[in-house]
Amino acid sequence: MSETVRLFGKAIPKTAALAPMASVADTAYRLLCMEQGACMCTGELISAKGLCYGSKGSRALCQITAAERPMGIQLFGSEPEYIAAATEIILEYKPDWIDLNMGCPVPKVVNQGAGAALMRTPELAEQIVQAAVSKAKGVPVGVKMRIGWDDNHRNAVSFAQRMEAAGADAICVHGRTRMQFYGGKADWSAIRAVKQAVAIPVIGNGDIVTGADAVQMYAETGCDLIMVGRATYGNPWVFAEIEAALAGEAYTPPDTPERLAGLLRHIRLILELSGKSETLAMREARKHALWYLKGRPGAAMFRAQCSNLQSYADAERLAAQYLEKYQTSESM
Repeated sequence: MSETVRLFGKAIPKTAALAPMASVADTAYRLLCMEQGACMCTGELISAKGLCYGSKGSRALCQITAAERPMGIQLFGSEPEYIAAATEIILEYKPDWIDLNMGCPVPKVVNQGAGAALMRTPELAEQIVQAAVSKAKGVPVGVKMRIGWDDNHRNAVSFAQRMEAAGADAICVHGRTRMQFYGGKADWSAIRAVKQAVAIPVIGNGDIVTGADAVQMYAETGCDLIMVGRATYGNPWVFAEIEAALAGEAYTPPDTPERLAGLLRHIRLILELSGKSETLAMREARKHALWYLKGRPGAAMFRAQCSNLQSYADAERLAAQYLEKYQTSESM
């Protein structure tokens, strides 16, 4: 697809971006998704206060490799002074933009007055954007938000307008309230309302699982770009599917050997890039391994055995055993 959108000062292919997902979308994950056609990505959620206090873990999350660009670094926090200081720190890593999280629904973030809690305090959210913009030295600043706190407090349009007025360069809207977490159905009409109410680019997020969903979201919302999150679990190929759908081309999903080869490569990248011992890195790899064969014969057995993976050799053996038992029946 040749169409592009001007976003964060760059010409971005109008396909699909990878959502920032804490404890999931690490460097290995992002690389795989970018290889399959993700047009841009955002790093994992970083505590502004943790970064300011010198947390090595927070610093590690700021790393960007050339193959991941264009890439933003995402901050969360509820105190403008820490957001400002953290913004100065992450400029060292040369992000393509700085993302401010105002949509995370998890209690440990919300209970700090950060993430989706900021949907209830738009004045504070505005100050946070202003603080980041004041220290960003021209690096674009984006906001990721939800459509409100709950069904009785849906303030997506007015909130987005305030973020625009505060200096945000783009807004990503997840079409759920905080109280929905990730359940129920995303309200794409709320995304469309935000798009119609602001002049800056709007990215739509929520319930994009297939290429057809991507085509539909663009058509229904008029958004400038779409962002995909949980549908990428064990399926980085979803970006290739979306790209094909938007171009009106046929798409052939990966077969089981291809999926297992992708899984093994994912594990190798985790081992290579995590900086952890094989034992610790394999603990991280287990949750990813659980997702790759979802919906296929024997997937339950495969998932059960994934929880026991201790080494890359274990993963190779499990993949070979699965293929020996199930590939013949799948191809019949």
